[in-house]
Amino acid sequence: SARGLMVSTFHTLGLNILRKEHSHLGYRPGFSIFDAQDSLAVLRDLMGRDFAADSEHAEKCQWQISEWKNQLILPDQAMSIAEDEQQASAAKVYQRYVDALKAYNAVDFDDLILKPVLLFREHAEVLKKWQARIHYLLVDEYQDTNGCQYELVKQLVGIREALTVVGDDDQSVYSWRGARPENLVQLQKDFPRLKLIKLEQNYRSMGRILRAANELISHNPHIFDKKLWSAMGEGDPIRVIGCRDDEHESEKVVSELLYHKLKNQADFKDYAILYRSNHQSRPIERVLREHNVPYFLSGGTSFFSRVEVKDIMAYLRLLANQDDDNAFLRVINTPRRGIGASTLQALGNYASKRNTSMFGACFEMGLAEQLSEKAMHKLEHFTKWLIDIADRAKRGNLMEAIRDMIEEIDYRAWLEEVTGDPNQATRRMDNVEELLTWIARIIDNDTVEQSIGDIASRLTLMDILERQEDENQADAVHLMTLHAAKGLEFPHVFIIGMEEEILPHRTSIEEDGIEEERRLAYVGITRAQRSLVFTLANSRKRYGEKTECENPKSIQKNVKNVAKHIYLIFAVC
Repeated sequence: SARGLMVSTFHTLGLNILRKEHSHLGYRPGFSIFDAQDSLAVLRDLMGRDFAADSEHAEKCQWQISEWKNQLILPDQAMSIAEDEQQASAAKVYQRYVDALKAYNAVDFDDLILKPVLLFREHAEVLKKWQARIHYLLVDEYQDTNGCQYELVKQLVGIREALTVVGDDDQSVYSWRGARPENLVQLQKDFPRLKLIKLEQNYRSMGRILRAANELISHNPHIFDKKLWSAMGEGDPIRVIGCRDDEHESEKVVSELLYHKLKNQADFKDYAILYRSNHQSRPIERVLREHNVPYFLSGGTSFFSRVEVKDIMAYLRLLANQDDDNAFLRVINTPRRGIGASTLQALGNYASKRNTSMFGACFEMGLAEQLSEKAMHKLEHFTKWLIDIADRAKRGNLMEAIRDMIEEIDYRAWLEEVTGDPNQATRRMDNVEELLTWIARIIDNDTVEQSIGDIASRLTLMDILERQEDENQADAVHLMTLHAAKGLEFPHVFIIGMEEEILPHRTSIEEDGIEEERRLAYVGITRAQRSLVFTLANSRKRYGEKTECENPKSIQKNVKNVAKHIYLIFAVC
């Protein structure tokens, strides 16, 4: 019955389109997808030619370019709409960034939506093919779509208008990522035949929880008015716990959780502790560990997603498979070897015409006609060195060859250069040593001799299994930000740090973003199924010093009306 059904995220759909239609956009097969760290490295390299490419400035430009891509603003438009010096800097590097990605035969995360939209604009026959493939389109979480995603939906639906969307403007909490809840309003203009169906009965939460959520969000303007209700009963009273400081708050939350678990014979996995910002989890984690309470920190950085681990893994992949263009592109200038984007573009074009890998193309005589003698020498030096390492690994001691490789590229010095901080470089190098320890264990524990390819595959599988084990841990308390909690549900929820400048966040108060803070709290409240607890503190440690917290204006001690309490926190600022 599910035959012909396609279920995917916007970005997965975009990737599928690009994989099938890449030639129309001038990309070669096997194009790379650059993550945020890869993209930032490209920007730093480009910006370094014009001005000091400090990390913060490069990151701001990266964010601005991403914002423009999400709203379908191309490089030629960006310069004309730049409103300040920061935007002008981003606009200046935007086109060169696009060109550099093309030279690397790569796209970034935002391109997975932008490129299909541009493809469909420029190639009507390709659009018709995809419209014929997708007869009916259902889009969930529509309030989180950005301008580019909305355009993709319009293109795919076409004149047939076989479209269903599900959305809640009260749960739009990603404006900082380009989300536009007003897309729900735009739907009525672009698709006037759409019928509105309100889903107001809630099958997750008890009545008290829903009334608190309704009271809170009623102070925001609405695209569509609604009022959640439940037929599941009132449930436990919502509790508000005042604490001396963040340490006391952590101890109180954990003790309340343990008491509630014992009293109700619940599991640890039934509990979630939600917070506005990641730093709030640290004291909670410490107390949980002290009490031997298992927990899962959602959004934690995977070992294999760290830049330094990805670098060394890319070297291993390329040693094992010289046809891996993605690995080649990652390591060719890690560390810098003076091989620029124009050289890589010429190499990529030549490799594509010859139907070979970029690594293999470096050994063909015809390449010398496309490159300068200096560029050719640099490529030959790198590829011959890598083949020598691969030969040493095959004929001699594998572990010794890998260590030699890391030493010969002087990776520690590279880390010091890119971080600008010897201590941070040491921490990153420790992760490399941890990776080498894992490799040594694989070699020592297997009776069959392992090749570099075997090791790279084993490590990748270990990463996948480790993530699955963490995420599916049988019984552990969930710790996550309110943003990460969106779409999830838990029987019992604690929301900590319910005080001004934390929730609502200081930046949102200063930038008149209180409505989104209400929506964020609304999301947190409606994650709870049976019980809900709020905590706030009189003081917190910030940057190593204790500072007094501003309790919500007009709030009275021992507030019994929780809905009023929340209202005061978010409405009176």
